[in-house]
Amino acid sequence: MKIFVKNKQKSLSLQTASVKAITRFVLEEIYSVTCDQVSIHFVSTKTMQKLHEDFFDDPSETDCISFPIDSPWDQKSPCSVLGEIFVCPNTAIKYTDLHGGDPLEETTLYIVHGLLHLLGYDDIDPKDRKEMRKQEKKCLSLVKSQGLGLSP
Repeated sequence: MKIFVKNKQKSLSLQTASVKAITRFVLEEIYSVTCDQVSIHFVSTKTMQKLHEDFFDDPSETDCISFPIDSPWDQKSPCSVLGEIFVCPNTAIKYTDLHGGDPLEETTLYIVHGLLHLLGYDDIDPKDRKEMRKQEKKCLSLVKSQGLGLSP
C-alpha cells in the first residue's frame, strides 16, 4: 500500500514515517484492509476552513475532513484508492491548549478519525457517533501499545 503524506502546515512538526506507520497499522493490522493507496494531507487552518466551506458549505474550523473514494468492503472490485484525509494540526494545538493533552496525540486521533470515515464509520447521529468513539478508543489504545504515536 502506498501512503502519501503531504505536510503543508507549519503549526506542528510531524514525522512522515510515523504517520505512515500509524496508517498502515490501523488499516492492515486492525481492520485487515488492503488498498493500493491512501493520502493524508496536513493543512493550515485557513486551508481547512476553505475545504470545509467548499465541500460542506460550512466555513468554520474543523479538525479532519475525509473523502472516501473506493470502498474496501466491496467484494466485486479491489480497493484501489481508499481516499484522502485532510488534518489540521493547528486545531489540535488549540484544542489541547484549552482542554489539556498533547497536540501530537490529538493529531493522531484526527488521523484515526479520518481513517475510520474512509472505512465507512460516521458520527452524524448519536448511535453512529457512539460506535465511532468506541472504534477511535480501540485504535488509539492499539496504536499506543505498539509505540506508534506521532513524534516531533
